[in-house]
Amino acid sequence: MQVSQSAAKTNQPLHDWLRSIKVTYVAGQTTPLLEEVVTNLLDRFKLRGHEVQDVPGDSTDVLITTAPFAEPLDWRQAMLFTARRRFKLTRTPTILTLLHTTPERLGDLLDHFERALSRPQADPADFAFPGLAQSAYHTLIEQGQRGGPILALERLLQVLSKSIRIILFVGDEHPQYAYHFDMVGAYPRSDGSDPDAFYDDIVYRIATVASTHEVTNHQVTDGLIPRPKWDALHTPQAMRRAGQELGKRKFFTELILVDQLVHVPAIGDAVASQYSEGCFATWDPTLNALIATVTGSSRPVDKTNITEDDLAVILRARPDGQGAIVCHVESKRNDPPSSEAVEMVDMDTLLPRIKLEESAADVPVARSKLHGHRGISAYDPAKVEFVPLDPAYYHYPVSCATEAQAHGIKSAFARAQALQNPADPRQIVFTVLPGHGAVIVEKWVPGKAPLQVIWEAMDAGQLEVDKRVPQGLVSYFASADNRMILQDE
Repeated sequence: MQVSQSAAKTNQPLHDWLRSIKVTYVAGQTTPLLEEVVTNLLDRFKLRGHEVQDVPGDSTDVLITTAPFAEPLDWRQAMLFTARRRFKLTRTPTILTLLHTTPERLGDLLDHFERALSRPQADPADFAFPGLAQSAYHTLIEQGQRGGPILALERLLQVLSKSIRIILFVGDEHPQYAYHFDMVGAYPRSDGSDPDAFYDDIVYRIATVASTHEVTNHQVTDGLIPRPKWDALHTPQAMRRAGQELGKRKFFTELILVDQLVHVPAIGDAVASQYSEGCFATWDPTLNALIATVTGSSRPVDKTNITEDDLAVILRARPDGQGAIVCHVESKRNDPPSSEAVEMVDMDTLLPRIKLEESAADVPVARSKLHGHRGISAYDPAKVEFVPLDPAYYHYPVSCATEAQAHGIKSAFARAQALQNPADPRQIVFTVLPGHGAVIVEKWVPGKAPLQVIWEAMDAGQLEVDKRVPQGLVSYFASADNRMILQDE
């Protein structure tokens, strides 16, 4: 069922796959401002054609709750850990926690992190808060150096509230604006100056998240790749080198280890022990398959120092869109591929294939793919092509590892002139995922190793990678030296 867009107070484009969702509210610690927000928000859900349930059930898509700002919540009270048991659910719905703070208190905390992060040598004491593990300072410092004080604050609030998805409402008596926080570290903002537009924006953001699903239900084919065939391949060693080269250039963000932040149980589908920092893949002509890094959510994977056990073989996307079809290798550890497996392999279906000169092998025009939680601040348009996502993705971002993200990336690269025309001299194409990161693709270049074209472009200034990820609209303008410079709107 499509959601209602009639009389919506938004001028932003909406995804055409939005559906009606089921929402329920279970109060936690609250404030008068949050009580006002919840009343208006639930009314707006109903107005836009969604169902507001009295109590959570197995059909519930989103469970909204509240928690105190910057105060530790015991995990035994956190919905992320207790909703299934408390309401006898067979699965955990998307848990969304609402927080409230005043502009003054928010400013004080951001100023605190600004000062702490600007020190020549970071002091762990500046990042010590009640409820955190003693080792939490390491992650807060790394995240703050990557995304600034707002990202350090985001991670702090996620840990203290025991919730991954948070909306932080800022105001004294009424909300002035709200930040939207998620797993990858996004922090887009909703403007509260027009209440109607404010609540519509929030409802559509939540509906966007709940209208898609993960595509990580991978399927393993019968049969194994024989060990001698695997050992004869050049690609696994080339992938190892690529990880090292990208590591030298600080492309990958650090793996987030939950037990370094806070001591909580890892319960089923609620919380993984760690969260990955990106992935990369390249096509192997011998296997006629994509060799990609494995998921970092099942076990820690150092992408800068991978082994053959950190690689998976992806044949294609599942016809039902639920995941990828993978093939295991004899006498090798075979973990699932990265959660971005579908987006990496499925984009090839809308792109041409070419014949390699040296072997006459029939291969996809896109040789290697790189996904990371980084931004692209500038590029040389003579060497690199930027392809934007469909407009709705910049106003209403989607979650990582979802069908919607894979579809958006596939559609964007299908429009790439440099890929649709293999003779186009540009060898690199990229897109930016707002609040998330970038996806970079390279073509086949004789004499180059997998991903070498990308890392050499970084070295030459043809592709400038930045720690900061744009949170909204992304566009580039031409500079005096003929490069395209990011204009983050």
